[in-house]
Amino acid sequence: QVQLVESGGGLVQPGGSLRLSCATNGIIFSLYDMAWYRQAPGKQRELVATLTRQGTSKYADSVKGRFTISRDNAKNTVYLQMISLKPEDTAVYYCNTQAPLSGRAYWGQGIQVTVSS
Repeated sequence: QVQLVESGGGLVQPGGSLRLSCATNGIIFSLYDMAWYRQAPGKQRELVATLTRQGTSKYADSVKGRFTISRDNAKNTVYLQMISLKPEDTAVYYCNTQAPLSGRAYWGQGIQVTVSS
């Protein structure tokens, strides 16, 4: 059974930092591309960052230069380091991956990030 479990969210002031973690289970992590999405209240879920198994990363324009996606294959975990947080970064953040052959998508349960003074 595939499991993705996010942690590290919470309340932070504007300009602050947080690091999200997504621990995975049930997959050969090193073979999977990973991604972070977010969904703000009343908005559609949007792609924040992706990281291929080869180590290539991409970011949404709104987070470039502020967010960094990384992975630790030994720990089967993907991270999202967020700095210079803005109120508009407030959302539920989701970890995501897709099975390489079937394309089946897997999601974490989501974790709340709130940026507010």
